[in-house]
Order: sequence, then C-alpha cells, then structure tokens
Amino acid sequence: MTPKERAEKSAAAMWSDDRASGWFGMELLEVDEGRAVLALTVAPQHVNGHGICHGGVTFSLADSAFAFACNSRNQATVAQHNTITYVAPARLGDRLTATAREISLTGRSGITDVTVTNQNGVRIAEFRGASRAIKGQVFAEGENT
Repeated sequence: MTPKERAEKSAAAMWSDDRASGWFGMELLEVDEGRAVLALTVAPQHVNGHGICHGGVTFSLADSAFAFACNSRNQATVAQHNTITYVAPARLGDRLTATAREISLTGRSGITDVTVTNQNGVRIAEFRGASRAIKGQVFAEGENT
C-alpha cells in the first residue's frame, strides 16, 4: 500500500465515524501522508452576533484538517494541544478551506500547521497543533492488507 493509499483509507475510516465534521457541514477534499484539505461554506448557523463566522467554527474546521493529516499514517493520533490566530473575519457565504501540513514528526510527537483561507485566497486563520500518537490503528492493517 502506498502512503497516499494508506492516508485515503485512514481518512475514509475516520470520516465514516466523524459525526462532528459532517454536522458542521465540512467536506474532506484531499488527503495524503501528513496532509489534508477540508472545506466548509459559512452558513447562517455558523455566524455569531457580530455577523461574522464564529471563531469556534473556524477552529473546528482547522482542527478536523489537523486530525486527518495526523492520522494519515494509520497510527491512532490525538491532539495534545493547539492554538489558533484569527487573521481576518470570514463572512456568511464564504467558502473556507483548511489546508493541514505536517511540519515535524519525531517519535510519537508531531507538529502540524493549518492555514484557513476563503474563496479569494484571503488568509482567515493560522492554526498550529501538537499531536501525540497513541496505541492502535485507524483501520485494521496487517500482512494481508
């Protein structure tokens, strides 16, 4: 199995059980080893009292992209901690894209950066996540896989 095939199979297994990302309206666009791209169109339920996309929605999109990138090697991996910097507001109707890319993986610890942009390429947020591999796999993989 190639790294991309493993990443795609891991993503399919995770997506099938990921009720939260679907509930938000996210779409998984692309996945590869250490990389994932998710998108979301800002709908009325995503807008806060200031008339802009709620920061928690932007964070959730980035966090989901982070999760798919971190689990792309079929090693169960969770967030250890993460931060986000909001650069510009997202607005109703904006198409947000979160692009996650692993920048470091040492032993069981990883660092993944996620950039969230809108349909015009305007940077909305920068997210950095620290991950930790735990016991288990995303899908059963063995000698016959």
